[in-house]
Amino acid sequence: MKSQVNITIDGKSIQAEAGTNLMQVARANGIFIPSLCFYEHIDPPLGTCRVCTCRINGKYAPACTERVTDGLVVEVNTPELTDTRKALVEMMFAEGNHVCPACEKSGNCDLQHIGYELGISSTRFPHLFRDRLIDFNPRRMVMEHNRCIKCLRCVVDVKTDDGFKVFNYQQRGNDTYVGIDYEQEAKLTGAQAVRAMEICPTGAILVRGVSQSQPFGERKFDQQSVQPDYNRHKAPRGARPPVMGKKIVATAALAGCFGCHMSMLDIDTELLDLVELISFDKSPLTDFKTFTSRCHIGLIEGGVCNAENVETLRQFREHCDLLVSVGECAIWGGLPSMRNTIPLGECLEEAYLNSATSEPGAHVVPYHEDLPKILDRVYACNEIVKVDYHIPGCPPDASHIWKAVKNLLWGEEYSILYSEFKYD
Repeated sequence: MKSQVNITIDGKSIQAEAGTNLMQVARANGIFIPSLCFYEHIDPPLGTCRVCTCRINGKYAPACTERVTDGLVVEVNTPELTDTRKALVEMMFAEGNHVCPACEKSGNCDLQHIGYELGISSTRFPHLFRDRLIDFNPRRMVMEHNRCIKCLRCVVDVKTDDGFKVFNYQQRGNDTYVGIDYEQEAKLTGAQAVRAMEICPTGAILVRGVSQSQPFGERKFDQQSVQPDYNRHKAPRGARPPVMGKKIVATAALAGCFGCHMSMLDIDTELLDLVELISFDKSPLTDFKTFTSRCHIGLIEGGVCNAENVETLRQFREHCDLLVSVGECAIWGGLPSMRNTIPLGECLEEAYLNSATSEPGAHVVPYHEDLPKILDRVYACNEIVKVDYHIPGCPPDASHIWKAVKNLLWGEEYSILYSEFKYD
């Protein structure tokens, strides 16, 4: 039997078996340390994602590669470490094309889940929108390189019955990607292929004909946080002291589907409170086309895809004390941004010249001085103007929108439930 040692995690004294992995000790004692590459059965641990970085005996290191020894002192939840973990996860979202509403693994995705646990509503880094090839060559799999975070799980853990690796790293540096050995992949059983899909922390490995989709509420990361004290969502940045009186609100829909406005209407009976508390100015909800007064808050849904969107957004920034981006399209481009990996000319050719729905003889890209000029790509609202707060979702939960708006307008304290904080 291994000897017991005493360690300290965030000031809490803990006894554990000497040599036990620090991640396992933390989890056994209800301490949440996020990770995207750690699997208990993979030894030695991968240590690739660095999301579990802690301060261990005064030095920064990944918790998953640390074995506990007597007198170990670990810091987990400091503001600096929390911000570092957020930055790492934000970079993964920005570097890949993670369009959660269109992903088969949404709701069962580890990257998405860690974003929820850390309360990440937007990224501080610009999305790169790299155009990576999708590998359809394997016999039963599809490798979606736009979603791969190079965690090494599949490379180390997925093997054939005779011990050969199926996945492998190829190229070096920024050009590194996870390739598939087609000969070995063909040897996998159906169950082994599905397991490879399941151990991937994102939706990068797909199995043909096998759906991962489930009803909302039944997916792995829909309802319950792994943190017993989940309370990541404090008052929004820029929240102001309460000011009495009726508030004036403006809303707009840019490049999107209008789903966020539909979600606003799902506030249901609390709409009755809105009548007493809020007056809508320029908004499709009132059909007011111009501002009639300065507004306390502006709610913007949709990304920025043309010159008219830019003008509308700048007007809102000028006429509103607070500007809030609502939904994934407004926050980073969302579904409309799926065109960002393709040159604009090719998009227009496909839509108007090569489309099966084009009328005979109508193969022409429309142009008129009254038509808004289409931008080279879809931009997030905060790339055009300063945005004070973000409400993620596709669309966001109605309760999330209403709680955030009440806090921003009246300084009302609130708590967003884990089940309300979603990207899809």
